[in-house]
Amino acid sequence: MSWYSILPPIIAIAIVFWRKEVIMALLVAVASSEFLLALSGEGNTLFFTFINTIERVVETASSPGNSRVLLFSVLIGALLAYIRESGGVAATVNLLIGKGVAKSKRQVGFLTMFSGIAVFIESNLSVLTSGILSRGLFDKFKMSRARLAYIIDSTSAPVCILILLNGWGAYILGLLDNYELEESSVSILWGSIGYNFYAIIALLLVAYTIISDRVHGPMKEAERKLEKIDVIEHAEADKGTKARFMLVPLFTLITSMVGFMYWTGNGDIAQGSGSQSVLYATILSCVVAYLLLTFSKLFSHHELVDMGFKGMGELLPLVAIVLLSMALGSSLKELGTGVFVASLVGDYLPLVLVVPMLFLTGAVISFTTGTSWGTFAILIPIGVPLIQALGLPPSLVLAAILGGGVFGDHCSPISDTSAVSAIASGCDLLTHVKTQMPYALFGGVLTFIAYFLVSLVMI
Repeated sequence: MSWYSILPPIIAIAIVFWRKEVIMALLVAVASSEFLLALSGEGNTLFFTFINTIERVVETASSPGNSRVLLFSVLIGALLAYIRESGGVAATVNLLIGKGVAKSKRQVGFLTMFSGIAVFIESNLSVLTSGILSRGLFDKFKMSRARLAYIIDSTSAPVCILILLNGWGAYILGLLDNYELEESSVSILWGSIGYNFYAIIALLLVAYTIISDRVHGPMKEAERKLEKIDVIEHAEADKGTKARFMLVPLFTLITSMVGFMYWTGNGDIAQGSGSQSVLYATILSCVVAYLLLTFSKLFSHHELVDMGFKGMGELLPLVAIVLLSMALGSSLKELGTGVFVASLVGDYLPLVLVVPMLFLTGAVISFTTGTSWGTFAILIPIGVPLIQALGLPPSLVLAAILGGGVFGDHCSPISDTSAVSAIASGCDLLTHVKTQMPYALFGGVLTFIAYFLVSLVMI
């Protein structure tokens, strides 16, 4: 693969930081990737670039898995509108404070973190549950949505990659099962938990932020701006509103998600389809919220329909970002961007640097392509032969690949995971990326050093 395959993601990231326009950046990146792909063909390159860009987006949207993610990203807007406009958020905030569960910033932070940890079965569900539950509480205690986005994003993926009794674990096992190793795939995967330094450090940083109630870098500025205003997004609770308008749909979302994971996995939750389960659970939650509000007689059918569509409309820009991020990832895969970056690891590195460089390579691939799972698919076929040829510790190598994928995803402005976290928290996407990046970079540097030191001892 040629060096120019890295140009589209570089263009996207440059435009994001220059113009602060994510949608334009992604469109230009997809078009530039299709232009490079069209160069290998014959005929009018500019014409085929235009046509292929459109077809790439259509092909991405028509994929069943991607369509489900896009649909749930839209429908979650209706669910958020129902629980917000009903006053359910405000009533839940008052209930939690009255019960002593959320009387301080520290309690609110831990409630958010622990709700994300508890729902480890699927990363999107973890983000959605924590974000929806905590929005009103963060408003009440004058904590920024940027801090909320950071906590839920930096809790969900690290927890999913550490606990592994979910789709993440099943996916990685499927990749490992293609190779014959001395240890079983399961033992290698479980052994990687203790070496997944980035995920552990990310969770410790979240805990530090909560315990100390201190934020740093751009997030500190976001908190200062919030202190100057006194605006709460949700409707105020009154005598007609109840906490159940929020808690019942949220409970439905969580329990039905678990049920659908069990059903789609034919009795094995770890084999269940995350995209199917999240979509079905979101639709069911919307129906439950609609019925609750209908029977309460607080809103008419027409008011609820208008409310739902208004909520969905509010999320359309972010949904467009999710779609274009997926399209860019698909185009870059065909262009070979990830394989090119992976090849830079080279065959002539000192053994002690192989594991740290695999972590760094995973971070670069994930950052430039916007996908951690795609990074695993690219790097595991490169890392496993290194294990076989050089006698490297399998769990250490796997942990470096997995941690690198999550680290790069946390930093990437073109990641669909970042967009979903922004949706769940009600935070601007660029603000979320900018405020989370210093924490992710700090964790990444510590992780790189940790892998180097462990390699000195083990290799």
